[in-house]
Amino acid sequence: MITTRKLSNGVRMVMEQMPGVQSIAIGVFVRTGAVDEMDRNAGISHFVEHMMFKGTESRDARTIAADIDRIGGQINAYTSKEHTCYYVKAVSENYRKAADVIVDMLEHSVFDPAEMDRERQVICEEIKMTKDSPDDVVHDTFVSQVFRGNPEGRSIIGTPSSLNRVTHGVITRYVREQYTRDSIVVSVAGKFDEDEICAYFENAFLSLGDSKPAARESRTPYKRSFRSVTKDIQQSHICLGTRGLPLGDDRSYAFQIMNNLLGGSMSSRLFQNIREQKGLAYSVFSSSGGFRNAGYFEIYAGVAHDRIRKAIEGIREEIDRLGRESVSQDELDSSREQIKSIYVFSQESSSARMMINGKNFLLKNKVYMPEEVLDGYNSVTIDDIDRIKKLITDFDTYSATVVSGKPVRVRSMME
Repeated sequence: MITTRKLSNGVRMVMEQMPGVQSIAIGVFVRTGAVDEMDRNAGISHFVEHMMFKGTESRDARTIAADIDRIGGQINAYTSKEHTCYYVKAVSENYRKAADVIVDMLEHSVFDPAEMDRERQVICEEIKMTKDSPDDVVHDTFVSQVFRGNPEGRSIIGTPSSLNRVTHGVITRYVREQYTRDSIVVSVAGKFDEDEICAYFENAFLSLGDSKPAARESRTPYKRSFRSVTKDIQQSHICLGTRGLPLGDDRSYAFQIMNNLLGGSMSSRLFQNIREQKGLAYSVFSSSGGFRNAGYFEIYAGVAHDRIRKAIEGIREEIDRLGRESVSQDELDSSREQIKSIYVFSQESSSARMMINGKNFLLKNKVYMPEEVLDGYNSVTIDDIDRIKKLITDFDTYSATVVSGKPVRVRSMME
């Protein structure tokens, strides 16, 4: 059972009891990310996340790590386009000691300028690592194309030049403006007492601001685009696709099943055609991503430099076939069971349940009961697939990025 509460301090709680476990997973979700940044300080949300581990008024970086290790816990964080999450997992009886560390980080981090200089260099190395990974480059470039002119197109990690503009004053002002109690959701899953943990968080984050104004944003219409990136690599990487569904769309159950049968598994159409029949790629798959106000659909393939055009042609074959023909009942049923199994498996992890509950409650103010999710998948029909597939079967709406060993005329290959 998932329950929610809004505390008197403005923080929202989402909690799920898991009978039979002895652990607790706690995530503090903050509604700030790349979409909230200015271009001149791109990557500041991610920079803040790193700096939260570098010392508070009462703990230095080593003490933060040691306090969690002392109770056998695990602590980490991540930054996304629309939110930042700090999370910890521990034995249930140690929840207060674990939560104390995260609360201290969010309330009392000092952002020491010397530590900032060191961590800025660490992130610059992370940027280099990402650029050395062509599958990351092709995905990030593709998403920036699909959302060009919109907040979702901004880089999470930023650039060395944008990070150099993040001074102590800039970072403390950003935290003061973005880390407000109305922007925080605390997600808890595992073994715990709801009243006890709510009482604890009633007195947390009191040094943070009450609220921040609603963001005003204008939307730029989607326009297909093409990009070629040249790198000294042995394999070409292709990413192509179009706009998809926003987070929480009621049609997402059908969309997930359709995506899976198209390119989500070894029995999928893309895998069987591009890899098994044509032998063009080792890795080929389709996926989707959703944000509060928009979403995307993409197909990825890694191929030899001289097989880019053939791979794109093979992908188009499957997109066109999906548009022409209804899927079979057997395909639908098989894909449905795969998606349901992935969901059921995830429900066995307190960390996974904490993550999905926190994200949904933060961004959509909604939680999904397991029974509701499974009923959603079970209710999908062939007619539902026929309706939803129209979002992705017009190949003339597809954007594309290719990362290869030499410049590629991407537009001509897509037409």
